[in-house]
Amino acid sequence: MLKNKLVILGLIIVLAVGLMGCQGNAPKESKEKADALKIGFAVSTQNNPFFVDLKEGAEKKAKEIGAKLLVVDAQDDAAKQLSSIEDLIVKQVDVLVINPVDGDAIVSAIQSANDANIPVITVDRGANGGKVASHIASDNVAGGKMAAEFIAKKLNKKGKLVELQGIPGTSAARDRGKGFHKGIDQYEGLEVVASQPADFNRAKGMTVMENILQAEKDIDAVFAHNDSMALGAIQAIEAAGRLDEITVVGFDAIDDARKAVKAGKLAATIAQKPGLMGEMAVETAKKVANGKTVDEFTPVPLKLIK
Repeated sequence: MLKNKLVILGLIIVLAVGLMGCQGNAPKESKEKADALKIGFAVSTQNNPFFVDLKEGAEKKAKEIGAKLLVVDAQDDAAKQLSSIEDLIVKQVDVLVINPVDGDAIVSAIQSANDANIPVITVDRGANGGKVASHIASDNVAGGKMAAEFIAKKLNKKGKLVELQGIPGTSAARDRGKGFHKGIDQYEGLEVVASQPADFNRAKGMTVMENILQAEKDIDAVFAHNDSMALGAIQAIEAAGRLDEITVVGFDAIDDARKAVKAGKLAATIAQKPGLMGEMAVETAKKVANGKTVDEFTPVPLKLIK
């Protein structure tokens, strides 16, 4: 009898240990899932190769570090971006990375994230308010000045210039314009005869340039705040038969712009590294989520392609 009782007791102990093992494994698995970093990425548009590269860089790094990246595309609509960010906040992302459509309009969304204790990182374009843990972007002021100095050298410091501005209210448009004028103002012989927004859009760049060509007979060079507008301007200039007369400089070094430089249609473009920006944004998000200190501003290198 005693022997039978000991056998039964032994079986009970084995079963109990097995059950404890099963119970112990379940919480461990769910904890691992719970610990996966969830990053919300609000991009301004995917209708521009630059921002496609930005997103792909972020996706590459997120996959590498095992983070979950939730991407929302505002399609260059500030109101849509605000709504999509509210959705990301409801989904309780750990960190929010924003590439703003508009630096002013985005402030309320950032403040909502602040209220929800979700850290915010801005990339490429900055915000004009709210608490931002870090901003990752090219030094757009330096890039604008780089374009001005190239044009000044190309024209022997004398000529009439056109500036095609990006979306008003964006830090990229403001800073590139600031750097450009800072560079141009050094030379008395250079004059900006027209400066108009074309919203970083190729079709608008062409339309705006068509109108400027009709209004201004003497134009020696064009600086566009991005390559899409520069390529649109080239279409208008070429249609007017004046491509040999006018030097065009863009910004971003997208594939089409690099091809235009090789073809001799685009004089130069300022090369950014959007893929690297996306990677850096995700890396910074991970640091912020882990409570590490990050720089308020991280510049991304620029290069003149000519």
